Amino acid sequence: MRDLLINSLSTFIAILNFLIFARAILSWFRPPRYNKLYDDITRALDVLTEPILAPIRRLLPLSGMGIDFSPLVAMILLTLVRDLLAFVIRLIL
Repeated sequence: MRDLLINSLSTFIAILNFLIFARAILSWFRPPRYNKLYDDITRALDVLTEPILAPIRRLLPLSGMGIDFSPLVAMILLTLVRDLLAFVIRLIL
């Protein structure tokens, strides 16, 4: 039971990290013409990841070069939360 819970948590965090990473990478590449598939994918990624990234952006100042470090911070925080929760689950169960 404990291992199933930890594996489920790890999988969920890995999916969130992948979505955040995909959003960051796709923000660097824009198709030269209108592309409905690209727009649909980026819109879906925005909806899924913005609740995680928005609070970090409010706390994190923009870099002088205009680079948004919130995806990197979010991925690090999610990994820390995963490890902390796994530790607590191991203690309790």
